[in-house]
Amino acid sequence: MRKAAVVGAGKIGSTIASLLGGCGDYEVLVIDRSAEALAGIDKRAETAAMAIDDPVALAKALAGCFAVVNAAPYHLTAVVAEAAKAAGAHYLDLTEDVAASRVVRELAQESATAFIPQCGLAPGFITIAAWDLCKHFEELHDVRLRVGALPRYPSNALNYNLTWSTDGVINEYCEPCEAIVEGRLREVPALEECEEFSLDGVTYEAFNTSGGLGTLCQTLDGKVRNLNYRTIRYPGHAAIMKALLNDLGLRNRRPLLKDILENAVPATLQDVVIVLVTVSGLKDGRLMQETYVNKVFAQPVGGEMRSAIQITTAGAVCAVLDLLAEGRLPQNGFIRQEDIPLADVLANRFGRFYAPEPQALRAAAE
Repeated sequence: MRKAAVVGAGKIGSTIASLLGGCGDYEVLVIDRSAEALAGIDKRAETAAMAIDDPVALAKALAGCFAVVNAAPYHLTAVVAEAAKAAGAHYLDLTEDVAASRVVRELAQESATAFIPQCGLAPGFITIAAWDLCKHFEELHDVRLRVGALPRYPSNALNYNLTWSTDGVINEYCEPCEAIVEGRLREVPALEECEEFSLDGVTYEAFNTSGGLGTLCQTLDGKVRNLNYRTIRYPGHAAIMKALLNDLGLRNRRPLLKDILENAVPATLQDVVIVLVTVSGLKDGRLMQETYVNKVFAQPVGGEMRSAIQITTAGAVCAVLDLLAEGRLPQNGFIRQEDIPLADVLANRFGRFYAPEPQALRAAAE
């Protein structure tokens, strides 16, 4: 049995621990500074309460681990990655932060173990799905990635409920966004280029947010006309967030914005994750378009109700860990999400959460 450490006992970390502990193939250690958070972890997992901002101390705690799954806040990415390397463990994370991912790439150079950042939903599964579609074309024109974790029953002016890390939401709304525009790699501002579209009779908006493309910009640089990632919300959300961040200056007071959101916007487990990828280009000399679309709903996992964002994020990283453990991915160096076959993820026991048929049946039944 392989030992896997999960750093961070929050919404996603606890779900990862439950999935890995429940499958019977991993000995799970969950590390967090909060004893209160660790008290809610699956009882099949071992826990350790300790500060995770010291890479030396953390490396000692990770000794003997096959792999480390980093589910800690994005600002701790470099610390956890350094500790995993020092402990000789494979490293996986969920970060959407561009700067943090660059640090991980540097740590992966000449590493004896694998470094696989951005293994969640976006970046992560959305990147894998997009790359799979891209391979169907002889010449790429436009690649559009859209992802949203949305409340099924919005009831406030933001049309939003907290479903994952508040720090992560604020970060992706504030930081510059990578894109390819008319064949040129560029940075574009977050919350801009808002568009509306309809899916299954519901109207949504989508706008630029940071980090969702992972390494896809570098992979497709010089090979595509336009590439962009946008977050899906219900109409009106972007305008209010722009007022808060820009007009009220809260982009420069992020702790205050976090406090406001967490004390005014309720969390919910009744959510839906929408994954939408559209690729156009030439196939057999003809201009063609292919689309991948999926909806994933909240559902019980191990006897406990889990939100759709918990399921999709945890399921994706656990599937990648499984593929790594099975020897189906390189065992050292930097591994991109584009290096992971979509078919392998969907066939995996944890990737099954992305299977469209059961989700479609569940939605129809409701």
